[in-house]
Amino acid sequence: MEIHNTAEDLVIAEVNAICDSLEAGEEQNKICTCSQCRQDAVCYVLNRTEPHYVVSHRGAARINQEADHQSRADLTALVYEGIKRVNHNLRPYFDHDKTAEEEVRTDTPVFNIPTVIGRVFNGLNFSPISGVKVELLQNGTSAPMKDKNWQNPYTLIPNTNGTFTFLPKPVPAATAGTRGVFQYTIKITSPDFSELDHVFSIPVISERTSSTFSLTRTFKLPDLYLFPPGEEKNQLIISD
Repeated sequence: MEIHNTAEDLVIAEVNAICDSLEAGEEQNKICTCSQCRQDAVCYVLNRTEPHYVVSHRGAARINQEADHQSRADLTALVYEGIKRVNHNLRPYFDHDKTAEEEVRTDTPVFNIPTVIGRVFNGLNFSPISGVKVELLQNGTSAPMKDKNWQNPYTLIPNTNGTFTFLPKPVPAATAGTRGVFQYTIKITSPDFSELDHVFSIPVISERTSSTFSLTRTFKLPDLYLFPPGEEKNQLIISD
């Protein structure tokens, strides 16, 4: 069964049309319309737009016919609002280069490493930790991420409740359907806590193409606990 949200098609088309128009006009050097900012604008609009789900081409055609002039005008206004909001909060770790080529998906077999998800807690009071640096290592160095939206290393912020996520870059494979095991290390550092290294392995079956991010493809780590220097020796080992 394949379910599709036709609102995505309308929003993506409208964002691209408006950004292309801005690039061709007087705003070309004032408004960033790079691929990342376009994606952020699409997310902004979709989070404020009613979804329209269909399971057939006939349903998609009916939804398209039902879109009236007022709803299209409202969508256009929301897209402009989204583009302006995104430009007021540009991602600092993205180069925003309009000329950069986007990642090209090929039919070369790869090991699609799942999203790594974990949580960090204070071992003394079991509260979520923020302000510590979490890094995903492979062979002793920072593991490359699938794209620039996934920061590595990453500093935990308060509203994530101690949760960190990484999406490693797919690894080339000789053929599809082969099994590989990849070893990683989570390194957590902070001036207030002892350094923690957590080593783990992820078994993966190679596939024909590179996959996109999905919450159904995750590798969940056990909860990790940090202790002030010297305190970890006095605590019981905590595990799932």
